[in-house]
Amino acid sequence: MRQRPDPVPADDQLSLFDLTPPSRGRDDDNVEPEADWPADVRALGERIPSSVRFGTSSWSFPGWAGIVYRRPRTQTELAREGLREYARYPLFGTVGIDRSYYAPLTSEELKRYASQLPSGFPCCAKVPAMYASPVLPGSGRDSAAIPNPDFLSPEGFLADVVQPFLLYFRHHLGPFVLEIPPVPPEARLEPQAFADRLARFLEAVPRSFPMSVELRDRRLITPAYAAALREHGAAHVLNYWSAMPLPAEQATKVDVTRAPFVVVRLLLRPGTKYEARRDAFRPFNRIVEPDERLRLDVTRLISDATGRQQPVYVLVNNKAEGSAPLTIRALAEHLVAELDHARSSDSPP
Repeated sequence: MRQRPDPVPADDQLSLFDLTPPSRGRDDDNVEPEADWPADVRALGERIPSSVRFGTSSWSFPGWAGIVYRRPRTQTELAREGLREYARYPLFGTVGIDRSYYAPLTSEELKRYASQLPSGFPCCAKVPAMYASPVLPGSGRDSAAIPNPDFLSPEGFLADVVQPFLLYFRHHLGPFVLEIPPVPPEARLEPQAFADRLARFLEAVPRSFPMSVELRDRRLITPAYAAALREHGAAHVLNYWSAMPLPAEQATKVDVTRAPFVVVRLLLRPGTKYEARRDAFRPFNRIVEPDERLRLDVTRLISDATGRQQPVYVLVNNKAEGSAPLTIRALAEHLVAELDHARSSDSPP
C-alpha cells in the first residue's frame, strides 16, 4: 500500500488563480533568447488577453522542432526537459499534464517540472484513472469490466494528489481535469447516481483546488450534473471528442457562465478514432484537417468568457487537426481579430 504523505497545514491551501501573464524571461543557457522567435508569433502572443491561456495536451513531440522548439530534440529529451522551452513559446500560457492520468505524479516529478517553469505558469493535470475511471483501468477491453472501488474516492485523491501538488507544485496549479472515460455498456453509470457521487467527491476537495470535469458519455450531461458542478465551484470541460456534442452545443446544456473559469479541450473530431488520427497526422508538424467551424465556435466561447472576465484554459491535442501548436496559432489569430472587431464596433463614430 502506498504510504500517504503527511497532511498539509490548512494555511497552505493557497489561492491558485494567479492570472499574471507568465514570465518570458530567459533563465537557462540552453533556451534560445526570445528574439529568435518570429516577429509575427511574438506580436500575436502579446495580443492574447492575459486571462486566456492556450496550451497543448502534452509537450514531448519532436515534430514541433521549428514551430515550438528551436532545434531538433528526441522525445525522451523533451519529456524530461522540454517544458523549459515550451513555457517560453509566445502563444502558450498553460500545458496539460496527461501522464498523471496513468499514475499519481511523484514528488520528484513535480519538483522537476516546477524547476523548468517560469513563475505564474499554471498546468492542467489529469486526475489519475485510479480515481477517475468507474472500472479498474485496463478491464473491460479483452476481459470483463471490473468495478473500481476507488472511483471518485476523495480520501485517496486528497492523499495521493492534492497534498503532493500543494507541497511541491502549488505555484503552477491550473484546473485539474477529472476525465470520466467511456466504459463498456454493462458498466455504464446511471446519470443521477453519477451526479450524486460526483457531488460528494467535489464537496471533499478544497475550494482552493480548482477542478474541472470532462465527460465522454453524453448521457451524463444532466441538470443534476450541472448542479453538482455549480454547487461545488467546479467547471464542465467543453471537449471536442469523438462521441460528444461539439463544445458550443455542450455550452447550451451546462451553464459555463457561472463557473469560476472555463476549460476547453480539443481532442478528436467527432466520429473519428484516436489511433487512426495519430497515424495519419504524425509527426504533427502541419495542419492536416482544419475545422473552421470548430475554430469559430471556440473563438466565440473564449471571447464571451473574456467579456465576463472569466479565466479561460484552452488545451489542444495534435489529433484535433494535425498539429496542436498550429491550431492554437489559428485560434489566437481568430480571437485577436474578433476582439479587435468588437472594440471597433463599440467605439463611437
